[in-house]
Amino acid sequence: MLVNRRQWLRQSACGFGYLAFAGIAAQAAGDNPLAPKPPHHPPRAKRVIFLFMHGGPSHVDTFDYKPKLQQDDGKEAPYDAKTFRAHLGRKLLASPWKFRQHGESGLWISELFPEVAKHADELCVIRSLHTEGISHGQAVLMLHTGNSSLTRPSMGSWIVYGLGTENSNLPGFVTICPTRGHGGAQNYGSAFLPAVYQGTAIGNADTPASAAQIRFLHHPYLPTEVQRRQLDYVQRLNEQHLRRTGDRDEVEGVIQSYELAFRMQRIAPEILDLSRESAATRKLYGIDEKPTDDFGRQCLMARRLVEAGVRFVQVSHSFKWDQHGNLKAGHERNALEVDKPVAALLTDLRDRGLLNDTLVLWGGEFGRTPMVEGKDGRDHNPQGFTMWLAGGGVKPGFAYGNTDDYGRFAVENPVHMHDLHATILWLLGLDHEKLTFRYSGRDFRLTDVHGRVVREVMR
Repeated sequence: MLVNRRQWLRQSACGFGYLAFAGIAAQAAGDNPLAPKPPHHPPRAKRVIFLFMHGGPSHVDTFDYKPKLQQDDGKEAPYDAKTFRAHLGRKLLASPWKFRQHGESGLWISELFPEVAKHADELCVIRSLHTEGISHGQAVLMLHTGNSSLTRPSMGSWIVYGLGTENSNLPGFVTICPTRGHGGAQNYGSAFLPAVYQGTAIGNADTPASAAQIRFLHHPYLPTEVQRRQLDYVQRLNEQHLRRTGDRDEVEGVIQSYELAFRMQRIAPEILDLSRESAATRKLYGIDEKPTDDFGRQCLMARRLVEAGVRFVQVSHSFKWDQHGNLKAGHERNALEVDKPVAALLTDLRDRGLLNDTLVLWGGEFGRTPMVEGKDGRDHNPQGFTMWLAGGGVKPGFAYGNTDDYGRFAVENPVHMHDLHATILWLLGLDHEKLTFRYSGRDFRLTDVHGRVVREVMR
């Protein structure tokens, strides 16, 4: 099947290589689509770091303490049979970890997260989230794009479309070691938004963070000055073509994006070089230590990227939190890998004066059931779960909403995924009802036709 140039470029997306051509769909020359744009209202946050715990951490074992679940371990769950998946057991399973209150706020956090617990007074914990999709694929897409089944722009793409970025030499949206499954590139894709707003991937979930790179960032043999002469020649040809044909949208976009791609070759390697950090900082994140090295590198990279002006950075811990069995060993391994690096990120952002205007989001696509699956596991639970935020204008040391006594359903101040998206946009100065893009005859937005801003979690 023959495809035109635009189709070929879109289909061949691969990090830096695609970024070099992404401006084909962008705006006219002189109007940089990544330039900073005014928000709809005064923002409380300027940038986002999303710590994605792929697989679905168990809220009742981490940040949603349920004393009655501990008390009624082994009893039959008091829920209608229609709320169960066919294979799921009906016996309640107490958490194997102890909870205690932390900080002046007294937030309940389990012993799985001793380092994050030291930041209890900086966390804003939402314990009443609910979403759509019982499967990972549906729920992961819902979390990232606001839709559980259709191809829609990702949250990071919407944010960069609305605000631009603060560094003209870097992309506005970077995703570190993203998952290959459960939506794959759709989770950081731009869909019908101009392609310049899609996420630039650094490695993937199958690549150790120590080896993760932006593809095609380094030319294998040509020095920079020769590449510059080549690019100047290509740009002159593009300008001649532009004068001859007037094909502004495509050619001017190519000229613009080639220049960004060339600048990235000079700037990005410095940002991604963690050896520039002090030994104390590397130790803080657990780099060169087991089992924290991999996630610690990702978190430190995220700090360096936002400090350099990248608007939205995602860090993924893929695909490890899906404990249908062996809950205790699995969640202990996972928490050990991320607890110290996440706490280090919060410390580092705070010490550098970045936490106040950087919104940190932690969580997965759903939670886990209070009922046991098999001998010692938990099933998916999209009807009630927990995520937390920090910095960026949210109330510190604060818990909002609740699930029922056992953690099955969001019952007090429920927050739908559309509400979470609307709230994140609002903190960044964006009105989710005004951030629209006209496509196929209608105005689309991240929250579709839903969503309310949860002002109760804001300072």
